[in-house]
Formats: sequence, structure tokens, C-alpha cells
Amino acid sequence: MSENGRQQRTAGAAAGHTVFRGVAWAITLVALPMLIITPMTLHQQLTLSVTIFVAALVLNRLPGRLPTLALIFLSVVVSSRYLYWRITETMYMSNVLDLVLASGLLMAEIYAFVVLLLGYVQTAWPLERKPLPLPADRALWPTVDILIPTYNEPLAVVRPTVLAAMSIDWPRDKIRIFVLDDGRREQFREFCEQVGVTHVTRDNNRHAKAGNINAALKNTSGEFIAIFDCDHTPTRSFLQVTMGWFGRDPKLGMVQTPHHFYSADPFEKNLDTFGTVPNEGELFYGLIQDGNDLWNATFFCGSCAVLRRTICEEIGGIAVETVTEDAHTALKMHRAGYNSAYLALPQAAGLATESLSGHVGQRIRWARGMTQIFRTDNPLLGRGLSWAQRLCYLNAMLHFLYGLPRLIYLTAPLAYLVFGASVIHASAAMIFAYALPHIFHANLTNSRIQGRFRYLFWNEVYEAVLAWHIFRPTLVALINPKLGAFNVTAKGGLIEREYFDTQIAKASLLLLLLNFIGVGFGLWRLTWVDEERIATVWLNLSWTLYNLVILGACVAAANESRQMRAAHRVDLRMPATLHFPGKPSLACHTFDFSSSGLGLDLPVEARYANAVPLEVSLYDGEIEHRFPATVRFSRGKRMGVRFEALTLAQEHALVQCTIARPDIWSERWGKHPRIGAHRVLAHIARISAVGFRDMFSHYGRAVARRLRPPAAATDSSRSGGSS
Repeated sequence: MSENGRQQRTAGAAAGHTVFRGVAWAITLVALPMLIITPMTLHQQLTLSVTIFVAALVLNRLPGRLPTLALIFLSVVVSSRYLYWRITETMYMSNVLDLVLASGLLMAEIYAFVVLLLGYVQTAWPLERKPLPLPADRALWPTVDILIPTYNEPLAVVRPTVLAAMSIDWPRDKIRIFVLDDGRREQFREFCEQVGVTHVTRDNNRHAKAGNINAALKNTSGEFIAIFDCDHTPTRSFLQVTMGWFGRDPKLGMVQTPHHFYSADPFEKNLDTFGTVPNEGELFYGLIQDGNDLWNATFFCGSCAVLRRTICEEIGGIAVETVTEDAHTALKMHRAGYNSAYLALPQAAGLATESLSGHVGQRIRWARGMTQIFRTDNPLLGRGLSWAQRLCYLNAMLHFLYGLPRLIYLTAPLAYLVFGASVIHASAAMIFAYALPHIFHANLTNSRIQGRFRYLFWNEVYEAVLAWHIFRPTLVALINPKLGAFNVTAKGGLIEREYFDTQIAKASLLLLLLNFIGVGFGLWRLTWVDEERIATVWLNLSWTLYNLVILGACVAAANESRQMRAAHRVDLRMPATLHFPGKPSLACHTFDFSSSGLGLDLPVEARYANAVPLEVSLYDGEIEHRFPATVRFSRGKRMGVRFEALTLAQEHALVQCTIARPDIWSERWGKHPRIGAHRVLAHIARISAVGFRDMFSHYGRAVARRLRPPAAATDSSRSGGSS
């Protein structure tokens, strides 16, 4: 075929595609609203719901992103139809109490619907950006300043981060490391001098972490700035993975990587789910940020990121107007017309919060800060953002307003069970016909999209624990965004005894009590209610029982487990060699490690006495490093060793062999298998049962202590004194 023929054929195909898209959009814009708003009888609605759900089940079995988009479309149709029905046909209330309670539930449902739609926009098509290579000539690589801000964290937490930063593979003359010590501690200054990094202080603590970084920006000169929280240890490959995109895009202002945690957060620790259930943050770093990247809306997360100095300085440095300085900085960068990027490859890892109270405090700060941005620099207003960027930022901010809607969902069925109030003016059959498809489609679609990063129902546990605690600060921030101060998240602490955190669990306990009362009223109503309403009672009872399961898991999360390890263990299999005095060397493999010791798998069964001295070799590529150690335990083919008085050089080498390995975190990223909804709900129910057991045990002991008679009187008091 001639060139002209090919061009004509290409032009004709393009015109055909344009016409097809135009017709498809026209049909969609006409047919979709009609499908959403057309009233139907119960039988018609059930037929439509079953037909669409069967189609969704078929689509869910097909691989690829196009079936995912089709599932999203069906979910939007069904949910939109449900919400339209709720607004137009279920709000005819006969008294003020019914109207108030019904309006509260409807507002919560509208909020959930908006967040559902925005979530689909964010996560429908993750970009899955890959690293770009750097120039072969290392002389062309840019200069980088690594900033490690710290305030009140112990040196034991900061040391591994500094040593890991020193291990980053980058030309030594093009990298400088700065410890930004807002605690102004002599011990830190001495350590920095010892290892050869720069210790930076300032004469005030204005604007907390943001102010600390901004002060350092004025006294450093690298072309790029890499920022790590003081407990986030980077891998050796961090800069080589992240810096390539800056060479391609001169308007790229920031590259963000995931926050990965090698210690269990309070939910994982207290509920014993570490490594088996995706943690609270994996959805954001595993999926949402990757989805944001498609829309050039990646958020800066305050750590594990690289920023271009010139762009950072142009927007005024790190934002100081709100307590979530990181997200606000990214918003300013996007408003100024600059780009961001996200690489879903963990290149650093840190410590999660140890206690539930610390975790709640951290989330309160995030919620307050995002609400402050919503009030003072609303992404829907102002110039510089695309519509998609505005929606991504809006969803991030609306997410933290879930406190009141979640509390409403946890109490809504009580309106009918306790007061007989009709919050949905419709028969139970019609509610089933409209609400269940909405719930099923949303769960099916989100399970497909989120499956490796968030299991169904777990978000309800997380939100139920936090709902009351973040409701108040977000409400205050909506009224007056200037109120509220920055709080530092404590890391590296110990929990020396098990205890039940009554203060954190107070709201969950009150909600539990209310739902138990609701069950009592529901059972009472079953004894006399007429047959037409018995289905309504069962519907609300089922909802209440589900709430009890969720709240039981919340109570279990408040039962703090002991955390006595100052050095957290990390699973890792790598070669090692044992050297005993006067004996042949023994090749083996590690199964885990910490900064204080190793767990080892031996090739043969052996038994060694505790405290026997030895040396253990680990390998950094072809380089062997030896570390003095003693036997801690020896059982069959397994052995544990404890390191003994490592020199600074040996401590640095240990970091290079373990937490600074390029592949250590990426190998376990997003590896959770997809699990059916019934198995997830059964797991949460088992955890809930443990929560109830522990709660009754705790309060049973407390009551027993109160009822215990006072200590026996002394002999002299019993006998009336001496004669």
C-alpha cells in the first residue's frame, strides 16, 4: 500500500473512532440518567439488580483494566440509583424526630457516595511508573543534600538512619548528610562528628518539622533535597531509583516513594495481624498514590522523598500554614504548575507507632491538618490545578471527615429499635432491593481494585476506632483552622506490660453499650411487632449485630500487648557463616535479624551452650563482614545469636548488609493474597470475640478489686491493744 493510502486509512480509522466515541457518549449521557431515575416496582428493581450483579460477577472473572472500569461503571450506576431513590422516595417523615434522624443518616450516605466516586477516580488506573536510568557518566549526576529532621527521638532510633544514609550509592563528592536536631542535644553533635555528617541546630523551634527543614534549606546548597524522618532508613539504591525522572522532566518538583514499616503498628500488634492483613497505610501507599500519579497529583508525605531545590524555594519552602506541611507543600507545588511523581517501590523503612494512643494522636494531626488545608487553601478554589488534581486533593481531605458519618452508621439502627423512629421511610423489601446491590457492587469493585492492599471490612474497624477522636479536631478545624498545634509522633518506645487503654476505648465502649441496648429492644420488639414490620426489626437487628462485631474488634485493638524489644526483628533470608574458636566454619542462612542479633537456620542439627562466643559473617555483595557475637539459644537446626559490642565500623557494615540492602523491602511489597469477603468477616468476628473476652475479663477484675474486703486489721487492733 502507498504512503498516501496508509495515511488515508489511518485518518479514516481515527474519524471512525471519533464518531464511535461520540455516539457512545451520547447514548451514555441520555441512557444513564434515565436508568438512574426511572421508578420501578419491587419486582422490576430486583430483576434489574440481579441482572447487573450477575454481569458484574462475570466481569470480575476477566483479567485486565477494562473489566475493572466496567465494574466501576456498574457500581456507579447502582449506587447512583440507590441514592436517588433514598432522596426522592424515602424521606417522607411524619414527625420532627424521624426527620432529624433520617436527615443525619442521609447526609452520611451522601458523604460515603461522594467518597466512593472520588475513590474510583483516584484508583481506576494506577500509573505504575518505573524508575528511569541515570546518565552513564557519574560526573553528570546532580548534588543531593540528605536532611534528617529530629526533635525528641532517642539516638538509638536515629543512628541506623544516619548510617543507612551514609551507605547510599552516590558519588561521595555529590552527597551531603545533615542531621537537623531541633532538640539541640550534645550526644547527637558528638555522634555526627564521629561519623562525619553535619549536625545542624537553630535557636528556636518555630513551625516544628517544616521550620526545621526550611532553616536547613537556607544553609545548604545541593541541587536536590532528600528528606527522611529520623526513623526511616533508606536503602543503598534510594537515589539511583528516584533520581532518573528528574533528568527527563525539568518541571518535576518531587518524587515520592512509599512509607514502609518493619515494625507492627498498634492494630497489627494488638490484633496479631502483622504480616497477614494489609496494614492501615498500605492502601494509600500501594494504590492511592499510584492512582494519584496518573493525574499528576502525587502527595508529598514528609519523608522518603526527593525535592528539586529551585522549585521548593520558589513556592516558599516547606509549607508552614498547617500541621500537615507535607501535603500542603505538594498542593502549592501543583498550583505553581510543577509536576510530581510516585514510584511504588519501597526504598526506605521505618518504625510504626508503638501504642494505640500514639497512633490516634498521629491521625488526629493528619485529620486536623487536612481539614485546615480544606478551609484555608481549598483545592476546589483558586488557580493552577486541573480538575483531576482538584478531585484527588478533595478526596484526601474529605476522607478525614469520616468521624461523624462513621458514628452515625454505628448508631443508626438504634433509632428504630429503641425509639421506633423510621429513618428510611420504605419497606424492608424495598430497602433490600436498593441498598444491597449498592453495598454488594461497592464491595465487589473495591475488592478487585484494592485486594492486595486493603481487605474488605478492615477500614470499618480502623475508622470506628478513630471516629470519635478525629471528629472533634476536624470540627474545630472547620470552624477555626488556626487552632491546634503540631505534635511529634513518638517512635522507639517500649510497652512494659499489657493493659487495656480505657481512655482510647471510651467511645467504643459507649457505642457497645448503646448497641447492646439496641439488641435488647430489638428482641423485645420481635415479641409483639406485627408481621408487616418484623422484617424491619430483623434488618435493624442484623445491622446492630454487625456493628457489635466491628466494635468488638475496636475493643480488642485497645488491649495493648507488651512490646519489650527495643530492636525489632525483620524476616530476611540471606547467607551467613559461623566461626567458632578452634572449629571449622559452618555455612548457614539467616531467617531474621535486628540491630542486636540474628536468627539462623543451620544445615544440620546442633546444640551449642548459651553465651558461647563466636563470630558471624554476613555479606555485602562479594564483601565479607565479621561481627562478634554469642549464642543466645540453640534448638535443633535453629540458633539465635546476640551481637557483642560492635565498633562504629561494624555497626555501619551491619546496616549495609541488612536494612540498606536494595531489595529488602520491595520483595515483600504488595504480596498479600486476595481473600474472600466471608473469610475476612470471619477473621474479624474471631478478633471481636477475643475483644469481648478481654473486656469482660478486665472489668471483671476491676469489679472484683472494688468488692474485695479491706486488709485484715493488725493484731493489736483486733485485741484492743496491749494491757
